[in-house]
Amino acid sequence: MEPLFLTPYFRPKIWGGRKLKDIFNYDIPDGKVGEAWIISGYKDDASTVTEGPLKGMSLRDVYLKHPELFGNPKAKEFPLLVKFLDANDNLSVQVHPDDDYARKVENDSGKTESWYVMQADPGAYIIYGHHAKTREELADMIHKGEWDKLLRKVPVKAGDFFYVPAGTIHALTKGCLVIETQQSSDVTYRLYDYDRVDKKTGKKRELHTQKSIDVTTVPHVDPKLDVKTNKDQDAEIKTLVEPPISPHFYLWQIDLDGTWKTGLKNQPYLLVSVIKGEGKLEADGKSYDLKMGANLIIPNKMKKFTFTGKIRIVMSAPGEE
Repeated sequence: MEPLFLTPYFRPKIWGGRKLKDIFNYDIPDGKVGEAWIISGYKDDASTVTEGPLKGMSLRDVYLKHPELFGNPKAKEFPLLVKFLDANDNLSVQVHPDDDYARKVENDSGKTESWYVMQADPGAYIIYGHHAKTREELADMIHKGEWDKLLRKVPVKAGDFFYVPAGTIHALTKGCLVIETQQSSDVTYRLYDYDRVDKKTGKKRELHTQKSIDVTTVPHVDPKLDVKTNKDQDAEIKTLVEPPISPHFYLWQIDLDGTWKTGLKNQPYLLVSVIKGEGKLEADGKSYDLKMGANLIIPNKMKKFTFTGKIRIVMSAPGEE
């Protein structure tokens, strides 16, 4: 009946910075840290339960050993992955395969993801899509290195949301801090890396040119999102994406100033990340503090619960199995 509070798994990255410590007060490793896997059941990179009877267990083990907490799902592995990404420099331009290609070639799931922009420096932008009309034109522009001609740049600001289906060429660039909700997969094809050299190896990082060409959607088409906003008690709930547009996950932004009594409805469990403010979660006669940077799962047994405070939450749930 208790929520599963989680400690992130941190990943150093060549493009990372120190915002994950400065903003969320996370105890991150030294150096450039680009990613906090805040709700993760992915292989050895899983988050860890921080309190309660399951304290110390990885989310992956909890999912495998206590399926009743997740509504006894059919999925053999925890299906979603939520991250904070601190882009202190440009990320490589990349693309992810869909489920069919990933299972056939990588023995893994595909990777559809989404970005909610928490902070963006003035003039910040992302790479989102491309200008090629045919796969032959795409391959030609890639082999010629015509990146300015090929890549589509989109200005961003705090509060923007982008749905990034598998097959979409994309990259965060310097000055963006986002929360990413995605399928639980780490299959990434690197298309372009600004000719950077890894200081540890003295070599340029590996590219996956042909695989990138194979899986990229051509021509690029922006997803037609149907963002809905509704009021429920003291909460403003914005539905960012849901099935059938996003078959893999539901995603909501919730701004609360006061009290919101709610519960599990059609979802087997909920993933919750507090990205602004602080408050409390109350359930089954117990109260839990919620501070910025807190991440938790509301399990299947917690049918009713109440949020209080002045907070912004990004909340997700798995899509239809």
